[in-house]
Amino acid sequence: MASTKQRKITASNRRASPSKNLPVPTPSAAATLRINGYDMSYVEAGSGAPLLLVHGSLCDYRFWRPQMEPLAAQRRVIAVSLRHYWPESWDGKGDGFSAQQHADDLVGFITTLGAGPVDLVGHSRGGTVAWLLARQQPQLLRSLTLAEPGLGVGAVTGEQSTDMDRSGFRQRALTLLQAGDADAGLELFIDTVSGAETWARMVPWLKRMMRDNANTLFGQVAEPYETVTADAAQALRQPLLLIGGAQSPQPYPAVLNALAALLPDARRATIANASHAMNLWNAPAFNQALQSFLPPP
Repeated sequence: MASTKQRKITASNRRASPSKNLPVPTPSAAATLRINGYDMSYVEAGSGAPLLLVHGSLCDYRFWRPQMEPLAAQRRVIAVSLRHYWPESWDGKGDGFSAQQHADDLVGFITTLGAGPVDLVGHSRGGTVAWLLARQQPQLLRSLTLAEPGLGVGAVTGEQSTDMDRSGFRQRALTLLQAGDADAGLELFIDTVSGAETWARMVPWLKRMMRDNANTLFGQVAEPYETVTADAAQALRQPLLLIGGAQSPQPYPAVLNALAALLPDARRATIANASHAMNLWNAPAFNQALQSFLPPP
């Protein structure tokens, strides 16, 4: 992307407290597509230009509940569950869990769906998956949004760094899960990425979703953090939005700043009164920032 002055989006709506006002997901008719030998589940709403939402760790398509109806007023909104995430009940054994496999599955999903190039949004680990897709199959995208992607600070800057893994928090969470204390493992994971006491304040349906996906830690724990090079960044041609929560702990703010330095054409949005899951903490502001950025439907 050419070097021009960075543009920013202001998104300052008051948040809806994650402990009180998050909507409970209502049952919706999920569909499946057979992709690379796997039945990939998804939900959709609306019509028009396709907006594809990709969840992060311990989540699934239910993570995007606060986005589905509001954004579907102007476009076709599609939220997927990646391979081995709910509604599959995975035992953590076998192959097929990697960011690259998930990116390959998304390529097949977009192609099989036949909706044309999509506006792609990836959150956290889903941002890594989205980055891989954008780098490898750019013709499938109209735009790219990375919401605090799981890209290590050291990987972004080209320097050696250990802070993204934060003292091995993924392995420590998995160890607790293997010992039979799944909630303690989930609490450690969530509080590490979103801030102290986040798990304790979560509404029941969010905890249930993460319990449903706890075994994906078996696959995720061995994943390396994706490397972003200057050459790869400069090859990106699609409009890019980098979005984060104003209260998110490190290393996410540093990751976004480092990516912005490599991608000076990127637009930035900071969601007030929100941490890592900013689409849930302050859904109105997140939706507004996304709508302000997306190309016309």
